[in-house]
Amino acid sequence: MSKSKWLLVALVLGLALSACAAPAADAPAADDGGDAAEAPAEEEAMVDLADVTFAICVKSIGANWFGRLEEGIIEYAEETGATTFLCGPSKGDPAAQIGILEEIIAQGVDGIGNVPFGVEEHEPVHKKAMDAGIPVVLHEAPFAKNATYDVEAFDNCAYGRQMMDNLAGLMGEEGVYVSFDGSLTNDTHMEWQRCVYEQQQEKYPNMERLGLYESKEDIEVSYQIFKDLLKTNPEIKGMTGSSAGDVVAIGRAVQEAGLTDDIYVVGTTIVSYAGELIATDDIDIGMAWDPAKAGKAMCVVLEKVLKGEEVVTGDDLGVAGYENVTVVENDFGTKVVYGNAWIEFNSSNMNDPAYNF
Repeated sequence: MSKSKWLLVALVLGLALSACAAPAADAPAADDGGDAAEAPAEEEAMVDLADVTFAICVKSIGANWFGRLEEGIIEYAEETGATTFLCGPSKGDPAAQIGILEEIIAQGVDGIGNVPFGVEEHEPVHKKAMDAGIPVVLHEAPFAKNATYDVEAFDNCAYGRQMMDNLAGLMGEEGVYVSFDGSLTNDTHMEWQRCVYEQQQEKYPNMERLGLYESKEDIEVSYQIFKDLLKTNPEIKGMTGSSAGDVVAIGRAVQEAGLTDDIYVVGTTIVSYAGELIATDDIDIGMAWDPAKAGKAMCVVLEKVLKGEEVVTGDDLGVAGYENVTVVENDFGTKVVYGNAWIEFNSSNMNDPAYNF
């Protein structure tokens, strides 16, 4: 079944579950001993996951990255009996994603996970869900104001600094490079490239960043920007990218220009998306985390919220890479859950099952 058809089915299923929910029974009258009124608090907090529906919304259901994330939420559903479904626009579009979230809120699902195209644009709809009593767990949004939790695969600044270290090693610590972001309002993308730049300034003074460019999560946009940059700036020797599509686009442009040995490409991507270009070293180093595990971790956190449990530092979410999480409250009071799920790959190890997804 296509993802679009699955989304329609999922939306209908969500409505059906909502419509079929049994009305709340009147509280039983207490007998003379008052036993009924003294029901244990833990009984009231019990959750039957077979009656629970989680909607996980993403930037683009057409992207390989989020197809992989869907595998994680399906695995969670199979293991717990809960209902989960993926939702999102066919391509990156914040307005479309927000509109879909509005529909999901109207369904009355039990929890929402969201990977926002842009955090700032999504703040009102996240608040609307929380005001409706629906917990919201985000991913790639560590600076969000309106969320119950945000789940991150790792320390984002450390990831950005490593991205620069990788590129500097390939470039011999000198020369001109460019950086690409999918969206200037995406928390993680901006944090990675901010820390790329800081690391370069602190450790590699003979390198120079030409600029930071936004692709709007559109592979053709980043492809064309880079081709135009090469025409006017043939001295470019490297690229760091936040969006998987941007990394693929620049790798493709490098290959077409016959500059495989002259321009180094480092950034976030996955093998199923970029494998052909990684194999030829047109993309030199891919950096990532497993989206399936992140999706599953989001569902686990939503489950804990429904059960009234708090996620704290040291907790094991039962997901590889999230066995010993660190929890930090951001400046707005949102609790950010950090895992240790970082991976790197290149042409020599891309076929390892740990990276090949």
